[in-house]
Amino acid sequence: MIERARTSTRFFSAALAALALVALVVLAGCSSQSAGSSNAATSSSEAEKPTLTVAMELAYPPFETKDDAGNPEGIAVDFMQDFADQYGYDLVVENTAWDGLIPSLQTDKADCVISSMTITDERAQVVDFSDPYAMAQLAILANADSGIEEATDLNQPGKKVAVKTGSTGDVYATKNLTEAEIVRLADESACVTEVVQGKADGFLYDQLTIYRNNLANPDTTTAVFIPFQDPEAWGIAVKKGNTELLDQLNQFIAQSKSDGEFDRLTEKYLAEEKKAFDEHSFKWFFDFED
Repeated sequence: MIERARTSTRFFSAALAALALVALVVLAGCSSQSAGSSNAATSSSEAEKPTLTVAMELAYPPFETKDDAGNPEGIAVDFMQDFADQYGYDLVVENTAWDGLIPSLQTDKADCVISSMTITDERAQVVDFSDPYAMAQLAILANADSGIEEATDLNQPGKKVAVKTGSTGDVYATKNLTEAEIVRLADESACVTEVVQGKADGFLYDQLTIYRNNLANPDTTTAVFIPFQDPEAWGIAVKKGNTELLDQLNQFIAQSKSDGEFDRLTEKYLAEEKKAFDEHSFKWFFDFED
C-alpha cells in the first residue's frame, strides 16, 4: 500500500512537471510569435512609406547639382527633402536631362519635377504646375568686345545669340531676336563657352547664372542686367490630374513663404549672391511681391 502510494505520488509529480514544461514552451512560442508579429508590422509600416520620385537636372548650382561624391545637392534637393519629411515620403532624386523632365512625368518615371523650370502656357498644357516657389529674370552674358548694352542690340544681322535649348531664353530669343542667328546648345556651360571664346555675342539666361559667370570671366565678358521682360515664376510640375500631390506642394510652398524656409536656404547656399542682388536692386528669387 505504502509503495503504491509512493509510486502514485511520484507519477503525479512527474505529470505536473511535464505540464509545467509544456506551458513554458507554449508561452515562449506565444511570446516569440508576438514579437515576430510586432517586427512584421514595423517592417510592413516602413515598407509602406510611399516613395516620392523627383526628377531634376543636376546641372544648375546651387539649385540642382551634385556634391563631391556625386550625390544630389542644392536648394531644390533640400526643399524637396523638407517636403518629403513633412508629408511622410521617402525621397528619391532622379538626375534627368532637361528634355526628359516633362516626359518623365508623362511616363510615370517621376512623381514631380523641380528643376528651375519656368511656368509657361505651353508647358501648362501637358503638366500641372504648383504655385511659384521662386522668381527669376533673364539677363545677358555678353562678350566683352560685342558692344552689347541691352537686349535689342542683339537683334541685328550678324549677331549670334547662345541659348540653352528649350529654356525661356530660347523662347525669348526665338520670339524677339528674329534678326540674329540663334545658337541652341544643350547646357548653359556650353553657352558660356561660346561667349567667352567670342563665338557668340551674348547668352540669355537667368540673372544668377549671368552674375556668376561674369565674375568667373571678367576679362572676356560683360553682364547686362537691365530687365527686358517681366520676372518669371518657377514651379514644380506634376502629371496632369495629380491633385493630391499638387495640393500638398502648394500647402508646403505657402508655409515656406511664412516660416523662414526660403531664408534658411538663402543663407545656406546664396548668402553672398543675395548681398550682391540687393546692391544692384535685382529682384531676389524668393521675393514674391509684385
